[in-house]
Amino acid sequence: MMLLSRNATVSRLWRIRRIATKVVPSPTEKKTIYALSTPPGRGGIGVIRISGPDALDVYTQMVRVRAGIDAKAKHKKLVPEPWRMRRCSIVHPESQEVLDEGMAVFFKAPQSFTAEHTVELHTHSGPALLSSILSSLALFQNLRPAQPGEFTKRALLNGRLDLTQVEGIKDLIDAETEEQRKSAVRAVGGHVKREMDNLRDDVIKCLAMLEALIDFGEGEDLEEGVYDQAVERAQDLIRTIECHLSDARRGEIVRSGIKLSIFGPPNAGKSSLLNFLSQRDAAIVTPIPGTTRDILSLSLDIGGLPVIISDTAGLRKTQDVIENIGIERAHQAVHSSDVRLCVLSLSELRNTSSTIDLADAAPECVKPLLFAQNTCVLLNKSDLEKFAIPETVTLAGKPLPFWVISLTESIGTQAFLDGLQCHLKDRYKLGPDSVSTPPLITRERHRTHFVEALQFLQAFLDTPREEPVLAAEELRYAAQAIAKVTGRIDVENVLDVVFSEFCIGK
Repeated sequence: MMLLSRNATVSRLWRIRRIATKVVPSPTEKKTIYALSTPPGRGGIGVIRISGPDALDVYTQMVRVRAGIDAKAKHKKLVPEPWRMRRCSIVHPESQEVLDEGMAVFFKAPQSFTAEHTVELHTHSGPALLSSILSSLALFQNLRPAQPGEFTKRALLNGRLDLTQVEGIKDLIDAETEEQRKSAVRAVGGHVKREMDNLRDDVIKCLAMLEALIDFGEGEDLEEGVYDQAVERAQDLIRTIECHLSDARRGEIVRSGIKLSIFGPPNAGKSSLLNFLSQRDAAIVTPIPGTTRDILSLSLDIGGLPVIISDTAGLRKTQDVIENIGIERAHQAVHSSDVRLCVLSLSELRNTSSTIDLADAAPECVKPLLFAQNTCVLLNKSDLEKFAIPETVTLAGKPLPFWVISLTESIGTQAFLDGLQCHLKDRYKLGPDSVSTPPLITRERHRTHFVEALQFLQAFLDTPREEPVLAAEELRYAAQAIAKVTGRIDVENVLDVVFSEFCIGK
């Protein structure tokens, strides 16, 4: 058994093209940057961050430790003990006037957020105080104010983070609900990166098989069935990617919010429902039909899920031009929603049996929208007349999720909230009882690159076996498409896989 010859492989290195190793080139600017990392204004603590080659100079010239060996730094520029928070005086770099009493910490490169020398000054947060410290930093020759997101950008360029972790940090800052927080933490913790790297590594293994086949051919020098193994791996990858793509966009929806539209005939209680869910008088409620004429949307937290609820105009036939515009917008909102909640007055349905089929019982103006996917039903005004409470609500024989409540008497409202929460979590396979894995795709950018990778993998399978060079090219493109998600688009390490996994003469 003979190991694959390195010289033979390198001789064909022209086929393994060098693609840029990062999304963006490494920075050439060596300026040290600084910025206020906490919100401006009055507060208990303000944090000023400095990152770059001159961060240590800032520490030695503006930080006076109150006790211990670091106090000698006033006369000797000693390197402070890294990663240790010290109580100190923060002074003006020229006049040595004390600006504040606070805390300071030095993060030694590369073990810092940006992988550069970093200093954090923790001070009291007052506009005048923060302004004086920032003005003092401006006196340093090689310092400049940071641009928006520049600390995170440097962390990306220095290899501390990948693109999915950068996106996760932004999502974590913007998270308003528990599920958004969980999704962002998974990204920041590297879950998406690891999954993407695993997929990319599998593509590279397929590519390594083809490169060995091109170099040596099947026979005496290479075991039989190498191409078949590559095809089998590619088919497994296609199934995995298709599974991620067919996830009902739940990752994107959790990040941006579930769009839920409330629709139904006038005076069914749609606006009252919106006010109940938001716990405030967000919508005008009157007994006059057609009060709501435009879309009113609110962002709410329902069981940890971000939900964008839209109240729409009552659906009916009318000669009022303005109301008709509102009804048309209501149709558009319902069709563009992820979840649809039809509010009907139980008293108007005049139900006398245990089952209501809305294909027959619902108002004619509502029926077309009931057939939209993922529609739920809320039967309101159960207190007005004592009609039979249905046990089942169907649409042309198909059961629909439904709840019976009275908003005015607060009857069944808690059961409705609990049921809606469970329905949404079941719909998007979230929550502690879900058996599904967390969504991998959280942005349209991820989905676009996955679709590209899927197309290249399918193109590889469609390439004739007599054209292994062309087939290998499709695999390179597939690896590159997956790597774009994390910002890695280098396939040079195919050689390492070739040397470690293939044996000759089997």
